[in-house]
Amino acid sequence: MTNEVDEDRAHLHEMGYAQELHRGLGTFSNFAISFSIISILAGGMTSFWLGMVTSGPRVITIGWVVVGFFALLVGMAMGEICSSYPTAGGLYYWSAKLARKNAPRWAWFTGYFNLLGQIGVIASVDYALAIFTGYFIRMFDDTFKLTAWTVFGIFLLILIAHGLLNTFSVNVVKILGDVSVWWHVVGVAIIAGVLFIAPTNTRGIGAAFDAAPPGLTGWTGGFFVTCYLFALGLLLAQYTITGFDASAHVSEETKGARTEAPKAIVRSIYISAIAALILNLAMISALPKDDASYTAIAFGGGNDTFLVNAAPRLISSAVGSGMAKFLVFISIVGQFFCGMASVTANSRMIYAFSRDNALPGSKYWHKINKKTRTPTNSVWLGVVLAAITGSLSLYQKGGYSTAFFALTGICVIGLYISYAIPIYLRLTNPDFVVGPWNLKGRHKIVGWVSLAWIAFITVLFFSPLFWPFWPIWGNDNTIFNADGTPSGFFKQNNFNFTGPLIALAAIAIFAYWGLSGRKWFKGPMVQGTPEELAAIEHELDALEHGTL
Repeated sequence: MTNEVDEDRAHLHEMGYAQELHRGLGTFSNFAISFSIISILAGGMTSFWLGMVTSGPRVITIGWVVVGFFALLVGMAMGEICSSYPTAGGLYYWSAKLARKNAPRWAWFTGYFNLLGQIGVIASVDYALAIFTGYFIRMFDDTFKLTAWTVFGIFLLILIAHGLLNTFSVNVVKILGDVSVWWHVVGVAIIAGVLFIAPTNTRGIGAAFDAAPPGLTGWTGGFFVTCYLFALGLLLAQYTITGFDASAHVSEETKGARTEAPKAIVRSIYISAIAALILNLAMISALPKDDASYTAIAFGGGNDTFLVNAAPRLISSAVGSGMAKFLVFISIVGQFFCGMASVTANSRMIYAFSRDNALPGSKYWHKINKKTRTPTNSVWLGVVLAAITGSLSLYQKGGYSTAFFALTGICVIGLYISYAIPIYLRLTNPDFVVGPWNLKGRHKIVGWVSLAWIAFITVLFFSPLFWPFWPIWGNDNTIFNADGTPSGFFKQNNFNFTGPLIALAAIAIFAYWGLSGRKWFKGPMVQGTPEELAAIEHELDALEHGTL
């Protein structure tokens, strides 16, 4: 094991960096970080409504197979690059090394889009967790008001908790990350087992390919509208299977990183897709038979107009009160682990990006807590940025949170753009030297298909989910009249803010580069000579062990 760590350190030195972070993660712990961020108990539950209201059970079932396959190709393309460059900077470092010209510019845009996506991950996961937590509180006290402001307050408390946990030694994150894997595996088995067996008067597993009741999104029409809604339903699985670049961001803390980080990326994707399919099939089987009850679960009622709560509403309708509380609690804890791991990965990315002087105040964000050897300042920068992003949730009307869909869009599009850039640069760089984990010459088919998929999902996340100004709520908290016509008198704004927000972010990134960044950002920098790197490590080792 010592030789392995020495080899990791030597390879890190070749890339120009000192071993500042504590290399204490094994294969399983690295996998646990990405698996926890993907978190089927988070995305698979909090976005279940998305499949329900678009194309119904059929897209939920098929979606995990389709999205899982293409996401796996993306992960494989990234894993091959990670094997050559296992550094906390991850994608932006890869872009700098793979670009044949204008390397700093490629690194800049990759890094900032990756940062944007990671902040979106933290904000969307913890915001959805806050909504679930509010629902859980109401299961014990039905006088609790589930409003945008109470949810935002819970959201801030959760963010602070995740910041505190990541402030301590990486060993704390390691232990909780390992627990998270088993919590997800056992938790999914329990939830799926109960929902498959316990409910009565439900659709059963035979409903796996049923369609959704018509008109839930306001889109009406024939074949093309059906295809459009089916494509939108794929976003349930696509939002969930993201953030697996985390294994690269903690590679400087992983033993045998050149092989173990790529393996962790790939494993986290296919294991999550399989487990999520099982979980969502169980949830489909527990759906009520009649369309009115199905619709009520999707949209809630006057006291709970959060679409995100469709999953706990489904659980509450399918099983007894005590069991429902237990199953929702399992999901909440899994989501908490997801948010914690997201802050971990984001802090390592901010630390590495600042190490190369890419962020305003880089000297401060690059600082390491010399006792715990964790990037504490980067942790709290990520938490504050996520809190600011999450404040979008305060813009909410009626039954549908436009903010949540925007947060998920920022998360996925930001991350996948940052995935696409190094994949493209690897495909166009014939001089790339593969590492010990590689695709054995199949990188072209894997890479180009991955890029096509990323382009496809980007269009989907920019597309409107609901027909503009679709009436959701009537004065009696019902959605449809007896004749099937909409009863709502309130027409909420269903505009998809993902496109404008990504466009504004892109303009800001381009402007910052053109007006300032291009004058001073040089891409990844060498920290020093081999002797200087050794001196940095000696000081940190002495402080960690109390000998200095």
